[in-house]
This record gives sequence, structure tokens and C-alpha cells, in this order.
Amino acid sequence: METYSWTLRPATPDDVEPIAELRAVVMRPDLERLGRFDERRVRQRFRDAFVAAHLSVIETEGRFAGCVALRPAEDGHWLEHFFIDPGMQGRGLGSAVLRTLLARTDAAGVTVRLDVLQGSAARRLYERHGFTVESEDAVDVFMVRR
Repeated sequence: METYSWTLRPATPDDVEPIAELRAVVMRPDLERLGRFDERRVRQRFRDAFVAAHLSVIETEGRFAGCVALRPAEDGHWLEHFFIDPGMQGRGLGSAVLRTLLARTDAAGVTVRLDVLQGSAARRLYERHGFTVESEDAVDVFMVRR
């Protein structure tokens, strides 16, 4: 497994469109499988939910490689918008980023929740890092790590 040197930097409004595009590419296979892919909506939902304060851009060797958000909630944090460029997936980058974020939330004693699409390969990543299923429906699997 290759690993990259990577950094997290705060997102800016200039990051909205590259992230919306990455979201569309990354989520398309799962959304199509679930019969829920909409070319416009997949990007617009991100634009509508964008809050720079909670979002970090992942860079490797100075290049945009993905993003992740940790949004505070009343009962912990929500891990959201965790997308890695498909060309960088499967090489340990997602695990490295997730380990770093979870070390912070563990140190703070914070529960982390997320939701992942039914059948998504990302679910295995989250399970390897201690997330368990809290509830699920036909589309989403809600997971928690206490």
C-alpha cells in the first residue's frame, strides 16, 4: 500500500466547485446502483450544505486529493463529505486521514457519527476504524463510534 505525505487545510469558498465535482464522481456508482443518481442534484446538495468552517481539504504533494468535514452536533460530531480522489483511493490515504481525525475526537472524548450509502465500499473503512451500525434504511446506513 502506497502512502502519501498529506496535509489538511481549511476549505475556502473557492473549493466548492472542485469538491462538488469530486462528490459527483465518487458517489455516482453507489447512487446509480440505488437508482438515485441525479447529475445536477448530486452537486447542488453539496453546494447547499457547504460550510467552510467545518470542512478541510486534503492535499497530497500540494494537489487537491479530497475533503472531509467534522461538524459539531449536540451529541458529538458528524463525519461528513469524506471524499478521496478515485486515483488516490486504495492506497491508505483515507485511513491515514481518518486515523488523524479520530485521534482528535478520542482525545476530546467525543462521539462521532456518519452515514454511508447502502452497499458502499466506504462502510468497510469505517468498520475497520471502530464504527458500528446504529440504524439503517433502504438508502443509508447510520454508524457511530463512541
